[in-house]
Amino acid sequence: MPEGDTVWRTARTLHEALAGAPLTRSDLRVPRLATTDLTGRTVTEVVPRGKHLLTRVEGGLTLHSHLGMDGSWRVGRTGEPPRGGPHHQIRAVLGNAERTAVGYRLPALDLLRTADEAEVVGHLGPDLLGPDWDAEEAVRRLLSDPGRTVGEALLDQRNLAGVGNVYKSELCFLLRISPWLPVASLPDAGRLVGLAKKLLEANKARPARITTADARPDRRLWVYGRAERPCRRCGSPVLAAAQGTAGRERTTFWCPHCQAGPPPPAIGPNE
Repeated sequence: MPEGDTVWRTARTLHEALAGAPLTRSDLRVPRLATTDLTGRTVTEVVPRGKHLLTRVEGGLTLHSHLGMDGSWRVGRTGEPPRGGPHHQIRAVLGNAERTAVGYRLPALDLLRTADEAEVVGHLGPDLLGPDWDAEEAVRRLLSDPGRTVGEALLDQRNLAGVGNVYKSELCFLLRISPWLPVASLPDAGRLVGLAKKLLEANKARPARITTADARPDRRLWVYGRAERPCRRCGSPVLAAAQGTAGRERTTFWCPHCQAGPPPPAIGPNE
């Protein structure tokens, strides 16, 4: 699942493949950009911003993309068939004489002036993997809505940019707090923010995300995706429940024995 570390790694791959060379192919497969042609323009850089990708090209233009839940960019040698999924899922193709990048299942694709990038990323909080990282500002934003649950506050990219559903569950487990704990009851918001930064930094260059310090495929995460399986710490069954506002819920995983605090609203103390 794409989170800040995945996007950072994707930006690096795209930058290495495309930056510094003129585009020989440009195919943007969304209706509003169908007639756009970037061929002949040189890609100057590709940078991540939270979960967003900014591909800057000659002439002061930026192609903004977002990976959403299952989007991806795949890079191969120019002339090779793309291998990231069926052709009908392709939303963008950018290529030069040597390398071609193909974007699959991208829920957001926009072309705007580089000077106007704030229109698509200006709302974001400090980027955990970005040059603008500011731990104090992230804590301030996180605590700005005291009644909100920690899980929801972590997923709000306006607080700190880069945490997704996997890290949300893993962070709460590592700190032994319920994802439904109100932000106001956090024992140490600075510690939460610092751990988020540490985990994303540790994983940004890895092909597989690890929070347990165990690289074996079935041991990399503490609770995420482990509903009804034994908690790695205490052996109790890991639980899963929807969290978030109606229509935007995400599945949260947690151990009710290891993580202190309130359960989800739908689960009573005797259930």
